[in-house]
Amino acid sequence: MSVIPEGNALFVIDIEYIVPFEEVQKVLEPHMAFVKQGYAEGRFLASGPKTPRTGGVVIAMGASLAEVEALMAQDPFVEAGVIALKITEFAASNRHPVLA
Repeated sequence: MSVIPEGNALFVIDIEYIVPFEEVQKVLEPHMAFVKQGYAEGRFLASGPKTPRTGGVVIAMGASLAEVEALMAQDPFVEAGVIALKITEFAASNRHPVLA
């Protein structure tokens, strides 16, 4: 059984802070609750801050780009207007066996 359900694709979500980090920190706690929920629902596979800390990256899965866009619209970072997102769908034609 695959970690990635049939009919789902993978998405790279590139998060870029568009305000000073002090503003981002004001919504960091609710953002982390959102991330935790994404893992609990099986929607996120990996995530974390960029180095240097100019934003973050999330590897997500979903049935469509529209579905992942709707999910990310609920992120408190998006709601607060502190980030810009770029979501890229990709076909994981090569996978580590743990993702098979």
